[in-house]
Amino acid sequence: MDAELPLGLLLSLLALLIIFSGFFSGSETGMMSINRYRLNHKAKQGDRAARRISKLLKRPDRLLGVILIGNNFVNNLAAALATVIAIHFLGESLGPFVATLILTITVLIFAEVTPKTLAALHPERFANPASFALAPLLKLLYPLVWLVNLVSNFLLKLLGVRPDQHRQDNLTSEELRSVVNEAGNLIPSRHQAMLLSIMDLEKITVDDIMIPRQEVVGLDLEQDMDCLLKQLRHCQHTRLPVYKNDINNVVGILHLRGALRLISAPEPTKGMLVQETREPYFIPESTPLQTQLLNFQKEKRRIGIVVDEYGDVQGLVTLEDILEEIVGEFTTDVPNNQDDIQPQQDGSWLIDASATVREVNKQLDWELPTHGPKTLNGLILEYLESIPDGNICVSFGPYRIETLEVKENLIKAVRCWEITAPRRRLPRPRKKWGATD
Repeated sequence: MDAELPLGLLLSLLALLIIFSGFFSGSETGMMSINRYRLNHKAKQGDRAARRISKLLKRPDRLLGVILIGNNFVNNLAAALATVIAIHFLGESLGPFVATLILTITVLIFAEVTPKTLAALHPERFANPASFALAPLLKLLYPLVWLVNLVSNFLLKLLGVRPDQHRQDNLTSEELRSVVNEAGNLIPSRHQAMLLSIMDLEKITVDDIMIPRQEVVGLDLEQDMDCLLKQLRHCQHTRLPVYKNDINNVVGILHLRGALRLISAPEPTKGMLVQETREPYFIPESTPLQTQLLNFQKEKRRIGIVVDEYGDVQGLVTLEDILEEIVGEFTTDVPNNQDDIQPQQDGSWLIDASATVREVNKQLDWELPTHGPKTLNGLILEYLESIPDGNICVSFGPYRIETLEVKENLIKAVRCWEITAPRRRLPRPRKKWGATD
């Protein structure tokens, strides 16, 4: 009986050591796998466990040191006890071998794979309770942990690694995009689209969304005053560019408030019209939308004249145009109440060739090339390298574009459709790529 009691205690102690080994193994995986952003959010909200875990993770070398010291201590002690128990039953010749084999399998299953897998799947469930034990244990074993870290950090420095330079948990724009896409039901789809659109602002320039110069509505000072007043009375826009004879000679921007004062004047003159204008604000065509949005805010502007590298006016862009890139269209364009993209009964689409390629891709979920010309007219003309004499049909991968009207050196209208083929991302069109009918 006296001989059996110590043996029972040894077996109980061995089982307890295996449990401790599983605790340290799971704590290591749980601490290192926990979501740092969710942890920081909870810590800022006052969660004590989150604050305690964040404090431990500020020095991962110390955290890993105390975990590994504890894990190695219990594993070595468990190996010694298992050897004693095995020798008791099998003798000194066979006992150590059997103890090593059985303990290796036991530790691997119950103290390594199982707790680490569980901690990887549910890191917070392991990290929260583990922090209660690891925090005081770190203080208790701090001298030993400090010594171990001192030697370890010295070896890391010999390998060219600086342990004092902590890795920053910063996300790149593409990583943040993946986080938003993988958020699932945590973020409503509408909000996901808005977040992704905000991140796309740095890839889109003002010439991608500007109103081209041939579509700009403005006041020409070369016209007589009666025509200008009539145009002001029937204008559908809040702000109008004022120019002399040509849009390149912009004098200023007229707000509708100034136009009302002008119309109500007894004898309005062109000089009074110019006085009501504000100095024009010019924007390089290659300015990213993200930068331009901040520039609009800084300059207290809502409209800008887009110019190319030679200073020629290419069009204009408004603050509303940039905001619509984020939230989608939220205003009604009265002058353009007819859609540029109209579905047909045969499954094709009747499209105004002045429509931008980005607009077509967005509405039809297509993948026409966007890193070249901005409009369908420009895309077709760049591919053909000439202005067609009559209607033709061109192929861009799975997409077919048939011209319906060619007038004034421009393609006015086209009919587009997608052939039944697997979707694939298109390279930039080249001269020999595609087919012409």
